[in-house]
Amino acid sequence: MLRFGFAAVLLVLAGCSAPMGPEALGPGSYQAAPDPGPFLTPADAQRAFPAVVARVEPVAEAICRERTRGVPCDFQIAVDARPGLDPNAFQTLDDYGRPVIGLTLSLISDARNVDELAFVVGHETAHHILGHIPRQRETALTGAVLAGVLAQMGGADAQTIRSVQEFGANVGARSYSKNFELEADGLGTEIAIRAGYDPVHGAQFFTRLPDPGDTFLGSHPPNAQRIAAVRRAAESIGYVSAW
Repeated sequence: MLRFGFAAVLLVLAGCSAPMGPEALGPGSYQAAPDPGPFLTPADAQRAFPAVVARVEPVAEAICRERTRGVPCDFQIAVDARPGLDPNAFQTLDDYGRPVIGLTLSLISDARNVDELAFVVGHETAHHILGHIPRQRETALTGAVLAGVLAQMGGADAQTIRSVQEFGANVGARSYSKNFELEADGLGTEIAIRAGYDPVHGAQFFTRLPDPGDTFLGSHPPNAQRIAAVRRAAESIGYVSAW
């Protein structure tokens, strides 16, 4: 999920984990994480989260360095613990262009197992590795320019042109957002596996979310499509899940 803003946070987890050995970075030879079993309470999920970050973050940073050039790969993992926030996770950039992964405490508390937490973190780091923020900004700008040109050709006044440009930017930004989500699901799957988690199990998180359907201006694909994409991505690197 991409958001272009960042709320104040209570807790930041970054740079506090030791790099993992090569055995944790190769598909098919990952080092499995201890499974504490299903979380019984939100407090259980909150206690498990730092250990999940300690495994997923260095893997995501290693993949970022492998597959990008000139892109900051030092992820900052931040938790917004303000009460009353809906479950949400997003990727953004700080003022220096460094990647920030934000999660609300309510989302962490809603997780049922470590695989769900790992998949969410892997998915959000994948947005940065795949360059989705600059790509989305580019498509928004293209949509605004094209809409403005068409409005001018049609003889629209200045106010109408501005309104059309705003609409064009919105359509442009959303036109690829579903593909971006599926791309992040795919790479997030690999990141979770290489960190020692089961992303197919983790993607069951989608079964508890409202289904966005498949609308023209919707920003996310249908939940069933995303679960299927995760399963295909796992199978493509030889991972077989029990789920």
